[in-house]
Amino acid sequence: MGPLNTTQSGMPESEAAAEARRLIDDWAARPVRHHPTSFRDDTEPPAFGTTPPVRQEDHRIVPAWAAGIAVASIGVGAGITGIGCGAWLVLQGLSSVTLNGVLMVTLPLAGLAMAATAIGGAISKARAAVTKTVFEGPVTHHTEIHNNSTTRGAFFARTRNEIR
Repeated sequence: MGPLNTTQSGMPESEAAAEARRLIDDWAARPVRHHPTSFRDDTEPPAFGTTPPVRQEDHRIVPAWAAGIAVASIGVGAGITGIGCGAWLVLQGLSSVTLNGVLMVTLPLAGLAMAATAIGGAISKARAAVTKTVFEGPVTHHTEIHNNSTTRGAFFARTRNEIR
């Protein structure tokens, strides 16, 4: 049986009421204790010297893998943006091409190519032998072909030809 359901009382009813009244009055006489929700340290930091380290708890909002994915996606987005800007610049340059611009760029290159070709041709002609060989007599040409053809398979057939 619990203490509330006892039939015998340890003290008379009047003493129990007096003790209850004394406990309630004692509790009511105490000041109400307020628990602070914030703390402000008003002490001035030292003007010089070392300050002891203060532990700062690690309270991350997102898990590390999610932060990694976010950083990677930012990097990919920045890379794609750079590629897009480069393509835009190239296409802007191509859209403003004129015949005079093309000629001004390609004529010096064409001149160098023509000079290189002329110099190469002159060197080739100078190194070539002046002798001429004349062949006299019959020329015969003999060709012999042996063809072996085999086909395997029905639907996806493979034909193999051996020519010797």
